[in-house]
Amino acid sequence: MRRILLLAVTLAPLASQALPLGEDFNLDIDLALVSDYRSRGISQTQNDPAAQFGMTLQHASGLYLGAWTSNVDFGFGASTRQEVDYYAGWYWQASDDISLDLGYLQYRYPKNSEFNQDDYYVVLSAYGVSLGANYSDDADNLFGKAQDTLYSYVGYEAPLPLDIGLQLRYGRMDFKDPMFVSAAGHFSQAYHEWEVKLTRELLGVTWGLSYIDTDLSKAECASSYGFDDVCEATLVASVGRKF
Repeated sequence: MRRILLLAVTLAPLASQALPLGEDFNLDIDLALVSDYRSRGISQTQNDPAAQFGMTLQHASGLYLGAWTSNVDFGFGASTRQEVDYYAGWYWQASDDISLDLGYLQYRYPKNSEFNQDDYYVVLSAYGVSLGANYSDDADNLFGKAQDTLYSYVGYEAPLPLDIGLQLRYGRMDFKDPMFVSAAGHFSQAYHEWEVKLTRELLGVTWGLSYIDTDLSKAECASSYGFDDVCEATLVASVGRKF
């Protein structure tokens, strides 16, 4: 499930590339291919590739709304093969280096509505550093009941030599109730995840390579997600184009 929406990081630089729709509106279009769709460190495609598409309509006031989609595969005979996200929010820039992003996000899964979830998010960015949080009160727990969740993270972006971009993220996913069981039988309700990503613009597209990992053991991963390899360290290659 797409749990990370860094709109505060991406909206500002994309504004100059967006398609103008009159004086007050712009439309951003985002296309991407990834070798694995990872969200909050967890594979949403059983470690397989994904094709992704998104559109964001922005107003000069900072208000925006959009939609994003990707193929998914949760295994165990789940009928859904697609995630569709709808979001709306307000993006405010105090300066070129300081911004605030507030919004609401819906995750929808055709044919498996029990996976549907809503998030409220906030991202504060200053001088390349981002502090963000996503809160939901309708996520499933180990027993299939709705509960509160909080995903919080710190991120950092900076340019490197040779026109290479660096993106870092360290996050914590908290569940109200226990979600994970270790091999020793210990229950826990939180895990940490992190990503290091390098990007490079070449031939009109953005190429990326990420290292993604979590601190979940194989047993803890399998106890919640059904498989012990969807939480492991991995390299994710990506290629994308923004209009």
